[in-house]
Amino acid sequence: MSVWIWGPIGVAILLGVAAALAWKPIRSALRAARYERARKDFRRQRERLEAKFFQLASSSGKPKGLRWTNCEFENDVAYARDRHSGELCAFVAVTISFEAIEGGLMEGVEAVGNLRAATAMFRTQGERWQTEGRALFNVNPAEAIQRYREDLEVISQELAVRH
Repeated sequence: MSVWIWGPIGVAILLGVAAALAWKPIRSALRAARYERARKDFRRQRERLEAKFFQLASSSGKPKGLRWTNCEFENDVAYARDRHSGELCAFVAVTISFEAIEGGLMEGVEAVGNLRAATAMFRTQGERWQTEGRALFNVNPAEAIQRYREDLEVISQELAVRH
């Protein structure tokens, strides 16, 4: 074979290798930009998301015999990436209060009035943040991510500004 054939093949191979080497940092930068946009969107939509969370969680019938009366959201947010779908998840610590449903199994139970710690879970679906009203009881956001470490990887922790 002549040099005229091997020259273009060599150039093509070099370009292919260069593209393969460049793709990983480019993909990483694109992913980081996507996650930053998602975090900004979460901050903008947070009030709506919290209201939706409370609506869905309080209508879930869980825990049995209790009615949700209030849900206080902490300011800090922990973000994780779903290893399978690539979607971003946000975890926020919450303090929930309940009251017993009249005539239910929990009526008359003294502990019903105790505040409960939990973590509210939110996730992106495409470009939009959603919630299913899922509360993970008795764990903080870091523990929630750790519980699902096979499916999630930590992206960042956004701490509230303290004055």
